[in-house]
Amino acid sequence: MKFPNKMGVVLLNLLALALVVYAVGLVFTSNFNMGNLLVWLLAAAVAGYAVFRKPLNVWFSHGVGRVVLVLLCAGLAVQVGIIGFLAVSGYADRPTGQEQVMIVLGAGLRKDKPSSLLRMRLDAAYTYAAQHPELLIVTSGGQGRDEAVPEGTAMREYLIQKGIDPARVLAETKSTSTEENFEFSLDILRGYGVSEETPIVYVSNAFHCYRAGRYAEKAGFARAAALPARTPPRSLLPCYLREVFAVLYFWVFKTSESGFMHAMVGVLSLNKRFFYK
Repeated sequence: MKFPNKMGVVLLNLLALALVVYAVGLVFTSNFNMGNLLVWLLAAAVAGYAVFRKPLNVWFSHGVGRVVLVLLCAGLAVQVGIIGFLAVSGYADRPTGQEQVMIVLGAGLRKDKPSSLLRMRLDAAYTYAAQHPELLIVTSGGQGRDEAVPEGTAMREYLIQKGIDPARVLAETKSTSTEENFEFSLDILRGYGVSEETPIVYVSNAFHCYRAGRYAEKAGFARAAALPARTPPRSLLPCYLREVFAVLYFWVFKTSESGFMHAMVGVLSLNKRFFYK
């Protein structure tokens, strides 16, 4: 943890300043949510170390402090490793062009308009759907407390306005999680002759594709490919930090419908305004 030269200290201070400015910006552009909380904690930790570097280095050098340091380093290594895994795995399982159904996963609205995160999903979905006119499309997402309409409805309208035939686009409007996106979409698709064996492609931002794929499998889809969309640059840090914990939670509980976090669904995502602009 020691910085042996002045350049290292300068870089530490610059990093702390950048994180604090970024975290303060979140206060004015969004309300409380899990991704923002993790950014705030990270900014506080780095800034705290920058200010109290010398006494902390002494404490970290022996006894309990050394144990804490080892645990912190191990936790950081796990976090960085999972972020790398998510960044790479988001581009695995790409579509082959043989898929018959596309499921576009919701990601928040600004009243009745898609957020920037969601627009990137929808734009990727539109491009692929335009190239494959035989695809049946499901836009999947319920209505959040700060949203004027269900996400699935707004997503359907967005694709239609871009030129997709309305007859091709079905809206799923009751889901509140990725897990439900697939479960409820499959319920609708069964009415159109689609089964679990039908090859599908789902659309999400790259950081989310791994976990989305696991929930597609859990819902019963036997052949599910991923179409990764980009993530807005300013959303990368909170999205990836949050997804690390979401993946760890999934690996432990295998579902979003159980575990200690289930009761907090909605509480840690009160507002999504940061991703809107």
